[in-house]
Amino acid sequence: MNNKKQHYTTLIKTEAKRLGFLSCGISKATFLEEEAPRLEKWLNNNMHGEMRYMENHFDKRLDPTKLVEGSKSVVSLLLNYFPEETQTDSTLKLSKYAYGTDYHFVIKDKLKALLHFIHDEIGDVNGRAFVDSAPVLDKAWAAKSGLGWVGKHSNLLTQKVGSFYFIAELIIDLDLEYDAPTTNHCGTCTACIDACPTQAITEPYVVDGSKCISYFTIELKDNIPSEFKGKFDDWMFGCDVCQDVCPWNRFSKAHNEPLFNPHPELLSMSKKDWQEITEETFRKVFKKSAVKRTKFSGLTRNINFLK
Repeated sequence: MNNKKQHYTTLIKTEAKRLGFLSCGISKATFLEEEAPRLEKWLNNNMHGEMRYMENHFDKRLDPTKLVEGSKSVVSLLLNYFPEETQTDSTLKLSKYAYGTDYHFVIKDKLKALLHFIHDEIGDVNGRAFVDSAPVLDKAWAAKSGLGWVGKHSNLLTQKVGSFYFIAELIIDLDLEYDAPTTNHCGTCTACIDACPTQAITEPYVVDGSKCISYFTIELKDNIPSEFKGKFDDWMFGCDVCQDVCPWNRFSKAHNEPLFNPHPELLSMSKKDWQEITEETFRKVFKKSAVKRTKFSGLTRNINFLK
């Protein structure tokens, strides 16, 4: 039986690598005991702001067997999105993850391919694919399966490649060999805490989501509170400050996923170009991008807030 488990585990990890995933770790599908009080406290302190969906499905967020009946394993996967070229320093900025095609589509296709592979090679395995659109605590699962540790900025970190990658999961009813968590290597460093433009990292490992620039520029539908005027450091969609200053991101290497390459015009747009952006340019530059989520009206609201 153990040989079978080992064989299946190797098969899945090898195929994940072939599909372009950076790494793959596996953990036992059980209740996330340590996360439960942490999530509860975070919600009670209203650190999710207007993201009311975070209050839903509390039990499902902590117990994968409630998402996929009879599930035995959580297969966590990382996909690199660090770009070869970035925007210039003198322009309005968007998070690097949003440069190319919306990651939900790119990763979903890869996850479906991995599930098909499992069915073809192993047999009748039930499972579901998740890309941050369902109540799954992906960073907790990735850390549990040894893919990295959760840093003081609450992002997953690895010594080899830093933190510029997406996290996704397959939750399946197949017994596999489980990986052990890795150790934390943040040490006494407080670079991310010191650099956060809106002081959203209230203490090490705790981010007040309702103060985060990413929250204001993507999630918040109302007007951005005026007390944050002048504190956005020219970020118009998302924010990478805590990742950009992290010493571990010196080891980031450019992705090799053509779909994540930006529209040719995006990197050359100046501050003035962004301030004068038309709906037509918006549609062209962000045709398949995650930026579409904020719509033209949302992006122009953000741009006007930066003036």
